[in-house]
Amino acid sequence: MGYILSKRYVAVSVTNVYIGVIKRKNKTEPVPMVAQVYCIRVSITGYRGDIILDTFVRPTHRIEDYRTAETGIQYSHLANAPPFQDVQRRVSHIIADKIIIGHCLWTFLSVLGLVHPAIDTRDLALFRPLRKKLKSRSIIGLPTLVHLFMGRNVGLDYENSVELVRAGLDLFRSVEDLFEGIIKTGAWPCDLPPSNYAAYYT
Repeated sequence: MGYILSKRYVAVSVTNVYIGVIKRKNKTEPVPMVAQVYCIRVSITGYRGDIILDTFVRPTHRIEDYRTAETGIQYSHLANAPPFQDVQRRVSHIIADKIIIGHCLWTFLSVLGLVHPAIDTRDLALFRPLRKKLKSRSIIGLPTLVHLFMGRNVGLDYENSVELVRAGLDLFRSVEDLFEGIIKTGAWPCDLPPSNYAAYYT
């Protein structure tokens, strides 16, 4: 992997909270605090794990569930956070012309209301060689992937987006040669993201 390509990589992660529930296929599900697009914490690092951005996001709706037990986030963390639009602009500027690395990147893009070239995504949730090894057609969570393929435990205390973004980056680097090698052949090594998120890719 060349130096120039490494400068193009950024790894991304978001933490969501909930603003209510929706009914989908007769099931009630929490609505991520994102959508018009909102999120509650955004973390971005460079190729070596250096933090480029790590910020909470001021809520634009009343939060029904902070998921404090899972995230450690409380109202006090958000009181002086920048507004969503400011964070959205910063993230858009950071990832422009970059290759973004992460897990379930469609979540990252959709909650921030951003569009990114599909060719410039490296999504570990969709990477076929990992899924093939696990003989799984379903999405495997990042902590499980990191535990199975790297022998590490992440998220033992809280769902920390900085810890998760760095864990995803480390997992990517462990398969980077394979990932990029497949792309160089003209093939694509990932399955497609969920079809209802197609608008977030160009």
